[in-house]
Amino acid sequence: MPEVKEPWQPSRLIPVTGLGGADEQERRGCSAFLAVLTSVREFGRAITGLLGAPAGSIETFIEVPFALGEKKYRPDGLIRVRRGQRTWTALVEVKTGRNCLRAEQVGAYVEIARAQGFDAVLTISNEIATITGECPVSIPRRKLNKVTLHHMSWSRIHTEALIERANHAVSDPDQAWILSEFIRYLEYEKSGAIDFDDMGPSWVAVRDAAALQTLRATDHATTEVVARYNQLVIYAGMRLSRQLGVYVHPLISRKDRENQTAKLQKQAVTLAKIGRLEGSLVVPDAVGPLVIGVDLRAGRVDVSMTTTAPQSGRPKTRVSWLLRQLKSAPPNARIKAHAARSRVEGPSRSLSEALEDPSRLLPDPQADVVSFNLTLSHPTGLRRGQGQGSFVGSVLDLVDKFYSEIAQSLKPWNSGAPQVKNPEAVDDTLGAVDELGQPIDRSEDEPENDLVENNATEDQFGVQTIVAAVASALPKEASDL
Repeated sequence: MPEVKEPWQPSRLIPVTGLGGADEQERRGCSAFLAVLTSVREFGRAITGLLGAPAGSIETFIEVPFALGEKKYRPDGLIRVRRGQRTWTALVEVKTGRNCLRAEQVGAYVEIARAQGFDAVLTISNEIATITGECPVSIPRRKLNKVTLHHMSWSRIHTEALIERANHAVSDPDQAWILSEFIRYLEYEKSGAIDFDDMGPSWVAVRDAAALQTLRATDHATTEVVARYNQLVIYAGMRLSRQLGVYVHPLISRKDRENQTAKLQKQAVTLAKIGRLEGSLVVPDAVGPLVIGVDLRAGRVDVSMTTTAPQSGRPKTRVSWLLRQLKSAPPNARIKAHAARSRVEGPSRSLSEALEDPSRLLPDPQADVVSFNLTLSHPTGLRRGQGQGSFVGSVLDLVDKFYSEIAQSLKPWNSGAPQVKNPEAVDDTLGAVDELGQPIDRSEDEPENDLVENNATEDQFGVQTIVAAVASALPKEASDL
């Protein structure tokens, strides 16, 4: 067989070779997405379920022509779901690369959907919605009384596909292979599906103004950077979702969800006043939300989490309970203990300092510790894009590091089942436990019982117990002897 000078390119179900301009990216991306919806049952149901469609058979079409008045339109795609006598239909508008959705075009598709009696319009682009499903362009509410408007970023679609694959949710092997081919297509650099990678053109000016304390909350650039940061937090959650196989979502109050403009204004005021940006993520079954904060004046990004302390036991014992869970955490992680009914915060210590002397975390020796806050910090990158030395990269890397090395090791306090209180049935072979009911490793922890503190050894304790038991069993005359 002759020597092959160039590697042979394998054939692909969804080819990436020969991709040209933006129009071709959009057509091919839309066609691939809609085809996989019909081909991979579980993935199709996951996507259409998010849009409010019933569970049923899915049909998809591309570039379906419609007329609205004297104008002709050709939406990129159409999804139809049938279940019994019910039919659910949605029009699809797709953008790829740096192209953004246009309100005029989306509004026209909403009007077409209303006229045709369709249920929804789905927009897809690389724009990340700050509220899940909310379209980046504004459409008058009166036009949406019969049609729902949904939005998905390509990053969200990519995340959904990876979660389905990670959880082995696709039962049919051939369908699982098709889904893998679609994932490979989305990850190809010329597919037009781009993950969040840019803080926007206003980033450098806002960053410098915040450091100099000359930033104004009313500037459009300030609000733009705040919105970009919210998108970055959401994308950080998507990255964790892909690694964990569960949905990680931003923590947003109902008030902020209902009034997104007010939320952005409030964040802009905080940025201008103290130079800080902040957002939170909820990880299923984690001990608390993941708080991602950036101090632009100090050039530092912090990722933190608060966990509830045990409700019983001495303060030092509660600290030891936490430290036992952090044996593989970074030594420079900071820990702070919070006491009940105290306005004075406990000292902030590094993990290495706390391991040397756990009592250094306590505000005072008798403090009623109710929670612990753990924080990992790193200097922020300066560049607006992704990659080494970028702001986006520094935030994403620290979120991944904090979760993998700290957050996933933290377990909520569980007092366990109540124990039988029968001193005559004590079995020393079961091992000692501390005040919290947790096993004591005597090779590492200081013994805290009163006998040891009075210099009585365990052997002496055993002898004293046996003598007392024998004496109580003898007749009074014998015991007097």
